[in-house]
Amino acid sequence: MHTKAYLILLFLLSLIIGNGYAQNQNPYGLKIISTEDEYRKCISQDDDQELIDIQKFIPEIVLDIRYATAHNFTGQAVYPSARAFARKPVVMQLKAIQEELKSKKLGLKIYDAYRPYAISVKFYDVYLDSTFVASPRKGSRHNRGAAIDLTLIDLQTRNELEMTSQFDDFSDKAIPDYKGGTAIQNANRKILIETMAKHGFIVYSSEWWHYDFNDWQKFGLMDLSFEQLDAIH
Repeated sequence: MHTKAYLILLFLLSLIIGNGYAQNQNPYGLKIISTEDEYRKCISQDDDQELIDIQKFIPEIVLDIRYATAHNFTGQAVYPSARAFARKPVVMQLKAIQEELKSKKLGLKIYDAYRPYAISVKFYDVYLDSTFVASPRKGSRHNRGAAIDLTLIDLQTRNELEMTSQFDDFSDKAIPDYKGGTAIQNANRKILIETMAKHGFIVYSSEWWHYDFNDWQKFGLMDLSFEQLDAIH
């Protein structure tokens, strides 16, 4: 075989092996950012891709990260610490929402934000229903850093406002247009949904607490831990 033809053959084989290896990394063929170098490259190309620590940027915001405790549907802590990260434009809008709510003596409490892909896989293993738990075949918008789970609080008492259900209630009561709530619950839910919508967030059709940022498609799936994000930033 001529040297040139041999080199071409080696190149083609390397592409085939490389593609096979990449696909083996995820059984569903998803492209997932799972290394610090990949993430740094994304940020260098577009600083909107940066995942920001929400509480550092908005110190007055309240966190109640349920997945850092056993008080969630899995019955165990799946995060090593109670942290909340989201993409830069998402956090900028959350800050604007927090400021707007102050005039009503209200504020935000966050249950969850960026979620590593591996955690979504674990969730689906526990609860095999893609209505409430994202299928690993597609990944979650939480994995993209472009979804937030949250509620409203009274700024003076720091208590949550009444809603039609608790967080992670996998029943009809969680549906944003559920009609069985009290007048107060329905009014509180309306304030939350409308305020979030003004700032580019769309409520998920099965969960009043889940909001997708309207540009979520521009952000890739991620599987970096909170500790990795800290090391980078």
